[in-house]
Amino acid sequence: MNFSVDNLTTERKWRAATGFSQERFNQLVPHFKVAYFRVNGVDMTERGAFIPHEVVIKTEEELLLFTLFSFKANLTYDLLGLVSGMNGSNAKRNQELGITVLKDALAQTGHAPKREFASVAEFETYFQAYETLLVDGTEQRKQRPGNKEAQKDCYSGKKSQCVKRAGYFWQDALDRVYQPLLRWKSP
Repeated sequence: MNFSVDNLTTERKWRAATGFSQERFNQLVPHFKVAYFRVNGVDMTERGAFIPHEVVIKTEEELLLFTLFSFKANLTYDLLGLVSGMNGSNAKRNQELGITVLKDALAQTGHAPKREFASVAEFETYFQAYETLLVDGTEQRKQRPGNKEAQKDCYSGKKSQCVKRAGYFWQDALDRVYQPLLRWKSP
C-alpha cells in the first residue's frame, strides 16, 4: 500500500486522511478486527495466505485506514486504486469489504445509526433528545422516466434533472460515527 498508518505522524495528518484522531482510530481497530473475523470467518493474514498474488492490504488496520481514507478523499475507484497501489476494481472491492466490516463493527459497539423509520412520529421520537438536527441535502442525476405518471413523481417542472435527497443526522454524530454511514435516505 502506498500509504500506511506509519506515514500519519501528526494529528492533522490523521484527521486529513481518516477524519479521526489517532486515538479514536486505535480505539476502533480492535472492534474492526473482531468484525472482520465475524464477517469472513478468518482474519486477514489467514485470508491473504490463500491468494496467489501480492496482497496490497495485509491487515485489518490497513483495511480500516483504506476504507476511512476512501470516504474522506472521495476519489473515483481508479484514482483510489492509483493512490493505494491497486487497480480500480480491487479498490472498489476493498472499499465494499471495508464498509461491510465497519458497519458490523459499529452495530456491535452500539454506534451504528438508525437507518430507517416506519413513521414521522418514530423519527421525531428518536431525535427528540437532540437540540439540533443537521440536514445534509444532495442532488443526484436521474434518467427521465418515459411514463408521464412516473415523471410527476420525480420532477416538479423545473429544468433540473436531479432528484433531491436529504440525509439527517444529529449534531454530535460526526464525533460518534463516520459521516458517510450516517445518511438516512428519505423515501
